Amino acid sequence: MNQEYEGFNSLAVHAGTINDAQGSAVAPIYQTSTFRFNDADHGARCFAGEDNGYIYTRIGNPTIGDLEHAVARLENGYGSIAASSGMAAVNMVYLAFLGQGKHLVAHNSLYGPSRGVIESMYVRFGVESTFVDATNAENVAKAIRPNTSLIYLETPANPTMGITDLEAVVKIAHKHQIPVCVDNTFCSPYLQQPFDFGVDMVLHSMTKFINGHADIVAGIVVARTREIYDKLRPVMVNMGFNMDPHQAWLTRRGLKTLGIRIDRAQENAIKVAAFLENHPKVQWVLYPGLPSHPQYELGKRQMKGPGTMISFGLHGGLEAGKRMMNSVQLALLAVSLGGIETLIQHPASMTHSKLSKEARLAAGITDGLVRLSVGIENVEDIIADLSQALEKA
Repeated sequence: MNQEYEGFNSLAVHAGTINDAQGSAVAPIYQTSTFRFNDADHGARCFAGEDNGYIYTRIGNPTIGDLEHAVARLENGYGSIAASSGMAAVNMVYLAFLGQGKHLVAHNSLYGPSRGVIESMYVRFGVESTFVDATNAENVAKAIRPNTSLIYLETPANPTMGITDLEAVVKIAHKHQIPVCVDNTFCSPYLQQPFDFGVDMVLHSMTKFINGHADIVAGIVVARTREIYDKLRPVMVNMGFNMDPHQAWLTRRGLKTLGIRIDRAQENAIKVAAFLENHPKVQWVLYPGLPSHPQYELGKRQMKGPGTMISFGLHGGLEAGKRMMNSVQLALLAVSLGGIETLIQHPASMTHSKLSKEARLAAGITDGLVRLSVGIENVEDIIADLSQALEKA
């Protein structure tokens, strides 16, 4: 295909690196731990980096490489490094840019373990951190110290749906020569491409939208430059964060339908958000597609669509939310997000339960917040399910 004709869905289907001798329409699974060299000199060249041949699946594998290439193309990055889980991808970034005496600035509303691992584990090795409301770029600027070595963001944030002005934060960070990493899981490359705003690294939990079928766990980090890439890949190799080839194959298969899945789920989410905002038992709704969202205009400039994630609260607070979540029938009461099925969960007692109550409240994660990941089911059925559950709240 000529590159000028390659739209997102075309790339999602066709971007790849494998053209095997049998002409397989689907890239095969190289389910092997090790690879045979042609001769001793070939093996030596591979280990010296003088030959692109494969050595060992922890270091590289054609099936995994095919996925890495496709995601990098979709994010318009230099290259990507796949990992065994979203948290392996997060730790790949942390280990590459943090260390004893180094300082992290991050959004105070992050996926719980992304923040928790800093405060419970990295602190043991002398890593310092400051968590701020990054929806105001000035808060990031004020938090920077002489030893700040990484700025880490999610936008929209999990689960508060706060949107960070990436261009503004990057301008501040690069003035101090600090790299910026953005967890782009909530949008996927289909709805947001952070490299357009000068971000240095983009991270995904591919468990979510990229795979989309709730049947694997996977992560990936995309680097904007060769320099960043060369800092990240040795961490994956040496820490053993690598994917399994079959896991990579399933993820690559899911990636092919990313655009059409999000189109359908987003169409549903827009209608579900409007329904919730007009329901008498719902106190508030945070969804980038609603004009009531605090960063509505920024979201329209920065994102190609409002996405499928909704947070809301009920007038009856946590107890009303529990009754509602216990009453859903079509929606699954489960964590994770971005799959073809609608999921509902309570962050304060589930995904963000390891954070202190003070930290949660400071980040806007109230006890009554309910997070909804809208799926591709018929929207009438989703709304009917939420309606009957709300009647019991």
